[in-house]
Amino acid sequence: MTDRPPLRLRVGPGAVIVLLLVGLGIAVLVTALTGRDGSVPVVAPSAFSVGETGAIYVHVLGAVLEPGLHELRPGDRVVDAIAAAGGFTDTADETQLNLARLLVDGEQLYAPVLGEVPLVSTGSTGGRVNLNTADQAALEALPEVGPSLAQAILSWREKNGRFTAVEDLLSVSGIGDKTFDTLKDLVTV
Repeated sequence: MTDRPPLRLRVGPGAVIVLLLVGLGIAVLVTALTGRDGSVPVVAPSAFSVGETGAIYVHVLGAVLEPGLHELRPGDRVVDAIAAAGGFTDTADETQLNLARLLVDGEQLYAPVLGEVPLVSTGSTGGRVNLNTADQAALEALPEVGPSLAQAILSWREKNGRFTAVEDLLSVSGIGDKTFDTLKDLVTV
């Protein structure tokens, strides 16, 4: 073995400055994240989180390449669910879905083929129209609900959040007892 002199590490002025800046950045971050008493604050979950994972699940069926249950994020829209399902097939009738509609955890989304008249309207469950997931077209398919009343239902939902009971329809401007009696057995929440 030959005797070699020990290796010396030479650090230039640029490296020293970078190390100082990194150290300063870490110090600022630690200071910002700790309270005056040295405790670390607990950050509340987002208002949109669902369950422990913050995920929502949507069952996508019909004219999509990968039908099935898909995990999405709160705030995702129908277009995101279609993308998660691999996109539309060549035979899909894309005009029957409102791609901009916000998704709701647990909903079922059906993409019809061209020329198909869906047996169950978009946003419906068990033959009933779900007030929390229905789009304008699904609401207009209900008796006594035209474009303006459908829009009033959508506006109420946007302003107040999810319908918690079918009886919440009575809070929608334009829906009285007679209209409610017609709709109550045709809708669900």
